[in-house]
Amino acid sequence: MTDINNTPDLNEEDFEDVVVMTDDEGNEYVYDIAARIEKNDNEYVVLVPQDEEDDEVVILKSVVIDEETEEFLPEEDEAITDAVFEEFKEMFADEYNFTDEDEDGMFVDAE
Repeated sequence: MTDINNTPDLNEEDFEDVVVMTDDEGNEYVYDIAARIEKNDNEYVVLVPQDEEDDEVVILKSVVIDEETEEFLPEEDEAITDAVFEEFKEMFADEYNFTDEDEDGMFVDAE
């Protein structure tokens, strides 16, 4: 996961899908799919939390099971997730000001 600073207010119409993930304790976390990025013949999703207090972007590999089912899996190779995040930053460079801090990608609303 990658930290983000000052998660911007997100308009539900800005993103195409919503993902709900549940942890081992039954807590639910709601994310918007902010981007789908192809890397090394795989598709990755960049998930942005809907909870303004949550400050981490999640990058997962998308695996299509069938026409109606898509599964999201963690990517073990940090170099790939870093490359996906770099592409995400390029895609949203006009909307956010990105800075690198402690090897985590940080962003705030562009002014």
